Amino acid sequence: MTSNIQKTITSLQNLQSSVEWHIPEHRATCLWDAFSDLLCDRAMILAMNSSFIDPSLQFASQLKIIKSSFKKVFSIPSLEKIRKLGNSEAEKEDLENLYQNILNTYENTLLILVSEDLYKLQILKDLVVWMNEDSSYLQERVMVIISRVLSFASRKVRGHASVEVPCLGVLAAELSLLCCHSDLSVAQQASVGMHHLLCIAKHQNNTEKHKPMKYEKHRNYSLLSPSSLLQNRAKIAQSVGQTLMPSLLTDFTWSLLMTFSSPDYVTAFNASTILKLTLEYYAHKVTTVCKIVDAIYKQLHKNPSHVMRRAMLQVITLLTRDSPKAIFQLMGYPVPADNTLVLIWHAAYSESSVALHVLKKILLILKGKPGKMHESLLDKRRFSLHRTDMMPVAASQALCTLLPLGSYKKAVAQFFPQLLMALMVQLFYISDLRKMAEDMPCYAQNALQVLLNCSGLQQVNIVLTKKNCWNEFSNELLQHHGIYLIAKTLSDFNFPQFPETLHYLYKLSVEGPRQSEESVITVIFLTELLNHFFKDPFPEEFLVLFRNWVNDSNPTVSELSLKKIANMAPVINEIENVCSLLICILDAFLSKDETVVMWALLTLRKLLDKLDKLTYSSLCTRIASSYSPLMYHSNEDIRSTAIQHFGELLRDMSLYTWMLEGVVLRSLVALILFLEDTEISVVKACKHTLAVCAPGVNWSISYLLKDKYYNFELVVLNLCNNLLVSHEKYIKHLISDTLGFLRSSQVHLRKASIILIGYLAKLGEHLLFKEETEVLLEAIDRVVRDEDPMIRELAKITRNVFQERTHRPTFSNVKQTFQRLFCCIYVKKMKPLYYYNWPDNLARSPAKMKETKGDKALL
Repeated sequence: MTSNIQKTITSLQNLQSSVEWHIPEHRATCLWDAFSDLLCDRAMILAMNSSFIDPSLQFASQLKIIKSSFKKVFSIPSLEKIRKLGNSEAEKEDLENLYQNILNTYENTLLILVSEDLYKLQILKDLVVWMNEDSSYLQERVMVIISRVLSFASRKVRGHASVEVPCLGVLAAELSLLCCHSDLSVAQQASVGMHHLLCIAKHQNNTEKHKPMKYEKHRNYSLLSPSSLLQNRAKIAQSVGQTLMPSLLTDFTWSLLMTFSSPDYVTAFNASTILKLTLEYYAHKVTTVCKIVDAIYKQLHKNPSHVMRRAMLQVITLLTRDSPKAIFQLMGYPVPADNTLVLIWHAAYSESSVALHVLKKILLILKGKPGKMHESLLDKRRFSLHRTDMMPVAASQALCTLLPLGSYKKAVAQFFPQLLMALMVQLFYISDLRKMAEDMPCYAQNALQVLLNCSGLQQVNIVLTKKNCWNEFSNELLQHHGIYLIAKTLSDFNFPQFPETLHYLYKLSVEGPRQSEESVITVIFLTELLNHFFKDPFPEEFLVLFRNWVNDSNPTVSELSLKKIANMAPVINEIENVCSLLICILDAFLSKDETVVMWALLTLRKLLDKLDKLTYSSLCTRIASSYSPLMYHSNEDIRSTAIQHFGELLRDMSLYTWMLEGVVLRSLVALILFLEDTEISVVKACKHTLAVCAPGVNWSISYLLKDKYYNFELVVLNLCNNLLVSHEKYIKHLISDTLGFLRSSQVHLRKASIILIGYLAKLGEHLLFKEETEVLLEAIDRVVRDEDPMIRELAKITRNVFQERTHRPTFSNVKQTFQRLFCCIYVKKMKPLYYYNWPDNLARSPAKMKETKGDKALL
């Protein structure tokens, strides 16, 4: 590099000594200094161009030298002033030649750089920036150089299939402004340069020629002449918009937008005009809409009275027409929205042409749940509201701003049901959020009131306010009632949007999956609308929904559906497919939610009371079998209700007892053991049901109701002697069911099961194989070691019963079969085994219990 510089200096000295200048050197000192410096700079620039240093570092170094040369070259006096330094025409001609050599040398340096790398056309953008920094520079001559370099580059690209010149967008923005320059000579050169730039861009666009684009009617790649671009902002916008590929047009937009803050109002105005004309048809090609909108927001937020505020808002209007992302972005700012953001909302969303599109996107946002609490942050002081999580709140606030606009009237009418449901869901969400952030504004409520007012339902809003409806959403216990009030008040006023709302609710119900809160609101709302506009039973398509909701994953939905179905009991026989409805309710018996199970029991009982006997009898066995598992339920209310309803079913089906015999006998274990339950309601239910299913038992129910003299052993003894003796085929099953209670955590159930197993084993001893008896004996042996002394004593007695069976001699299979047959024909009545809690005034332990005269009287 040093040798190249030295050669250049030597060459300059030789040039000076060999040329006969007609003017003394001291008269053109500024020219000679500029020329010599320029040659040195040129040598350094070209030396760097052929070196192997990093390209970015190389370009930065070259640009620094080019800038230094620029200041020297274009700071020299104008040609007129230079010519005045000469005393003769020969001297003036020499000065002019030197002047032209300086400019040509600077230009040639740029041409050499661009010829080797078109990427370095971005130097021209910097030339424009430097030129605008000082009006004393020779602006016309700068523009001549720029246009010539662009002309050279446009000729160069003709031989290439495609080129990549990323700086064209920014350079196009600078030239577009210069095309409108007040100095006509500058504007003319800028127009020529813009023409050549668009030629390059058109060639670069060859890579995009097979990609479909919007607004095809505006595509026209026949470039306008330089004269057409001269001070014609509309033509400039058209040419740039249709020629620049998306990435370049984005740079063009950014560059002009930054010019809005120029202290020169004329330049800023020209930039805004050109940008608006460009975006009018080509906004869809801009790729960084969100970034641009955010930049405008920051500028207006920092300076609300910005002189170009209106122009910036117009840019937002044009950019967001076809940008769904911008809609989401404008809902992502902190809430509540400030005045600047509200202003931008108006600019972006106020046009009627985008109203439907905007509401669709806002409805998508409203499906989200605002706010988020980290699992580890459990107290209010550490509660955190995330910016991105508050988009639904911002969307609700935006609706407060947009819905009253006249341009949204048709869109609001079309989306009334969707907005109504979405905002009611947000009322639930916000109510939960406000428990942890009391200052959280309730824009969902405000938006809902605005929706009613702008939909011709002002009276509905007034009535809801009088009923204190809006305050009920802050109370978790009254939230569902608030939804009911809204639905009922709308129905009372026969709101005209009823058909669309009903259709949307039906669609929402069948499509799924739904959020939990949305499901609850849908059921409440749909139920009230149907109650008001239809008579029970509902049309089949709606009844199917309620039937499906019985077993919904959301317990509240199941509960609401069961309540509504229960109200249809008077018309149950008018319902088509009533059997399928009853079966769905039976399936709800398996729910993990105890409230749902209870409502399923109550609803079924209410329907069975009105059901015709033919349908009832066809399902009675299945219904009875569904009650059986619930008799063992851990919840005492469910347990007692299932046992009571089982007894009522047996009473209803008294003419069909032969159908229910098996179910009754399989349920006896629960009915017997839970006579010892600690819950009075369960005991009463068992007594009631036993009286129905065993009417021939030789003991008095009225005696059993006397708690003071109630004796569990007597009940078991009488049942075995009078009922089970004729149903011995079930004894093994009863023993198996009872065994499970030996490990119960409740002492009273372990005691009762020990006694029941003893009597069942005694009654069916001829049915049990030796191996079966040994298994039972092993189970009893474990109970003998129970921590409760009474249970241990009872278990010993039961063990003795089994041991008697195991100590008997083993007969052949033929003899065993004959023995079973004989025992079935002749059965001996059993006597008490335990004397457990015998009803007299003696406090006896099981070991000391003996049969007394009073005991025999009870038998």
